[in-house]
Amino acid sequence: MKGELILVPTPLQDHLPLESVALQRLNADCLNPQVLLLVEEHKNARQRWLKWGLPREAIEKFQLFNEHNQQVDKMNFIKQLKSGFKIYLLSDCGLPAFCDPGQELVEKCHQENIVVTSTPFPQSTILALALSGFPHDRFHFLGFPPLKSPIREEWLKKLFQDKETFIIMDTPYRLSSLLNDLMKACPHQQLTRLWGLMVNLNGENQQILIGSLEDLHLKSKSLGKPEFILIARRYNIP
Repeated sequence: MKGELILVPTPLQDHLPLESVALQRLNADCLNPQVLLLVEEHKNARQRWLKWGLPREAIEKFQLFNEHNQQVDKMNFIKQLKSGFKIYLLSDCGLPAFCDPGQELVEKCHQENIVVTSTPFPQSTILALALSGFPHDRFHFLGFPPLKSPIREEWLKKLFQDKETFIIMDTPYRLSSLLNDLMKACPHQQLTRLWGLMVNLNGENQQILIGSLEDLHLKSKSLGKPEFILIARRYNIP
């Protein structure tokens, strides 16, 4: 059975407490021999860890994961995840994998069908980007599509002129129709472009689906009417 990668958002300021669910999960898991703790920088992580009241003995388990060693160690961590380890990824501050070396680790997890999740984070679109693993050094938030035709059709067609990673949203009961309309508007050369469907983020029934529009349309039929965010991965013309 495969493990899971868990992103742990941390406060921007050192004196602030860690979010309560993250604190509970780390307290419960950090000494488990099947759990790895990845941190960006040892000294800062140690200081914060102790301020949050987490077990001192777990500090010995810290492993560095940052821009200096990500390419070397990424595949080793993937191997451990595939063997059943649970990995918590913490950055010095903020959300791991958002404009952060963790992005490539998340991306590889999705390629290997390893579950990626997060402890609670209040900004859903930024959390969706981090959990997608898609490149997002540049991204566009495009909001909600128009409801009425033909304005809607034109708006959807223009989406595909945007080659960067972009985000769109809609109300829960329009998920199926949105995916269907996007497939109709999608140019042939972009049929294989990857998309991420982020469902019920921060909820117990959270799901992250990665695939083509056709893949997501098929998988979404069993989802009902969930809260969702839809992300298109950066597209490069061959």
